[in-house]
Amino acid sequence: MAVLQSIKPLQSFLRVTVYNQLQAIANFRSFRMTARQRSEKVLEQLKESNPYFEKYASKIAAVQQSSPEEFLARLDNVEKEKSKSKPAVSEPTRDYSDLLSPKAPLQVKDSLHPDQTHKKLSDIMKVELVQDRNADEIREIWLKYHQGKEVISAAIPLEQYDLMMERARKYPVFILPIPRSQGYEFIMLQFFANTVHFTPLINYQVHKENAPECLNVAMYTELRDKGLVLMRGEYDSKVISGQEAQCLANQLQLYYSQENKSKLALLETFTNQPEKFKHMDIIEELNNLKIGG
Repeated sequence: MAVLQSIKPLQSFLRVTVYNQLQAIANFRSFRMTARQRSEKVLEQLKESNPYFEKYASKIAAVQQSSPEEFLARLDNVEKEKSKSKPAVSEPTRDYSDLLSPKAPLQVKDSLHPDQTHKKLSDIMKVELVQDRNADEIREIWLKYHQGKEVISAAIPLEQYDLMMERARKYPVFILPIPRSQGYEFIMLQFFANTVHFTPLINYQVHKENAPECLNVAMYTELRDKGLVLMRGEYDSKVISGQEAQCLANQLQLYYSQENKSKLALLETFTNQPEKFKHMDIIEELNNLKIGG
């Protein structure tokens, strides 16, 4: 009985071993077929791109037929040597911001008062030219006007703007994350009149209210009777990219212009209970935004 019990596990082990060996052989054959197919494709490309192909065609074909893996390996080595001799050209990965010089001090009385450095729409466009247009037409004109420029723009429904200003009075300062090459960088925002100033947190920690902006978002209310507010953001391309500026603007609207309990709770905690605020919570909110598209 003990012998039979020992044979059964052995038989099971042999079956598994044989199966694994057969599977390995099948995988190797599959690999060989894939390598041969790839090598044949590369061979066709060489015929078209290399003017010396015909001279060495027989030798190349011999290696390709006898060992497609070696053929591909040799080509890989050639490509690696080429890449060493040429400077790598790729999109730069933006790192954390450097410490910048301070700007001139702001004369702050009421940071949300309309008379405090209030930007005017008439400085950008002739308002009278769109007075007879409806909201949809104005939105289209505004967005089209800013296409191709190094700015971000939007047309915000009036009710969203009013909610933003209501929250801005309660939570005038906040921080938002943007992805960096090694993690995230925190960007601080502060409302001032009809403008939102963004600066890397490291700069604010050193220069306080005189920290230079990496993004400056202005909201123009001259057409609020049309039911919308025009938004325009100018950014420092040496500090953030256009995509990062748009990311910050999107987060601004999600925190200040949308009914979202988790984001509202973070605004509340940051402002009134800073000792309980966790930076990872806003990073998680950003990651959820990415996943949700």
